[in-house]
Amino acid sequence: MSEDRAPGFATLAVHAGAKPDPTTGARATPIYQTTSYVFNDVDHAASLFGLQAFGNIYTRIMSPTSGVLEERIAALEGGTAGLAVASGHAAQLVVLHALMMPGDEFIASRQLYGGSINQFNHSFKSFGWNVKWADIDDISSFEKAVSPKTKAIFIESIANPGGVVTDIEAVAAVAKRAGVPLIVDNTLATPYLCRPFEWGADIVVHSLTKFIGGHGNSIGGMIVDGGKFNWTASKRYPMLSEPRPEYNDMILGETFGNFAFAIACRVLGLRDLGPAISPFNSFLIITGSETLPLRMQRHSDNAKAVAEYLSKHPKVTWVSYAGLAGDRYYKLGQKYCPKGAGAVLTFGVEGGEAAGISLVSNVKLFSHLANIGDTRSLIIHPWSTTHSQLTAEQRKAAGAGDDVVRLSVGIEDVGDIIADLDQALAAA
Repeated sequence: MSEDRAPGFATLAVHAGAKPDPTTGARATPIYQTTSYVFNDVDHAASLFGLQAFGNIYTRIMSPTSGVLEERIAALEGGTAGLAVASGHAAQLVVLHALMMPGDEFIASRQLYGGSINQFNHSFKSFGWNVKWADIDDISSFEKAVSPKTKAIFIESIANPGGVVTDIEAVAAVAKRAGVPLIVDNTLATPYLCRPFEWGADIVVHSLTKFIGGHGNSIGGMIVDGGKFNWTASKRYPMLSEPRPEYNDMILGETFGNFAFAIACRVLGLRDLGPAISPFNSFLIITGSETLPLRMQRHSDNAKAVAEYLSKHPKVTWVSYAGLAGDRYYKLGQKYCPKGAGAVLTFGVEGGEAAGISLVSNVKLFSHLANIGDTRSLIIHPWSTTHSQLTAEQRKAAGAGDDVVRLSVGIEDVGDIIADLDQALAAA
């Protein structure tokens, strides 16, 4: 490739971060299944521990296998640096650990994955971090939630489970006026469908378990630094703007510039909280990432066909999928996800909760399980499973009412997917 040509998305998905192994010539990224790494000498070890040089110390903090994954996803998102962690939940924990102090607040969209709602409402309270909820259908609700204690705003690009598209640019404007970073969970869209940094996001997180890994065989999370937020402009973010005693009073925001946030997450969060991804899981997710553009296009094309079929079915009362021309989020979908609205959609079955549970019980091709982003088509009734720990009001606000069935449409022949839904709806 000529030096003046920027590689395309599919090329980055295959090659970014990866080179033939210098020792063996292996073309696939090796699994460096080791706990630690030998130092050249005492001075080399000291420079690594003091952040004067980059290199491998201990697999809880970094590994060459995970390093390829980090560089690849950062390149696909258009960020400056990435950090791979054990899960999507771990990514959220490490991100907010770098931003929040006890008593601080962050604003989050109500339209989120149920596990994130639980994490924000309950687990994070143990750290003294408080969430204030806003509604993506009312951007002013984000503005009204801002206070002097606000340290960040958190949204999903495509919200789970409803498959609804968030107006990222509008929320980013609120975050900019408030002087806080916008964090976008881009799991459902992936960078193939949506690149939040292009619309004003400052930090992107992923559950790599889903579409980027893509095969339902490994757990992982990713943090990507957008590199544009000024962490030293105020004293609001002491982890980045004040001297760190662990590193000889180094100020990370000054020393590492446009990738300082990723460094802070690694050397202050991942190092001490410990949610490390295994090299083997990184290897599996790297392998999955190589086919991301192919799979996401097929996922989106299949999901659109399924949504069109369901919208005409007499037993289906409504369908939520931004790829449908009549959907309330269609225009936002065309703006942020022009190549497709993703694989996840929800719909209501006539007969409410009992009919939804019956439908889930009668599918044959679909797998009934609590995941999305697999090559296989997946189905679940969120009210009774993924969102069951929420109150009835919270479930409805999150798009998980009692009649809701969520699909993660796979890459099988779409005729087979529709036929399975058809027979299950007839049985329900």
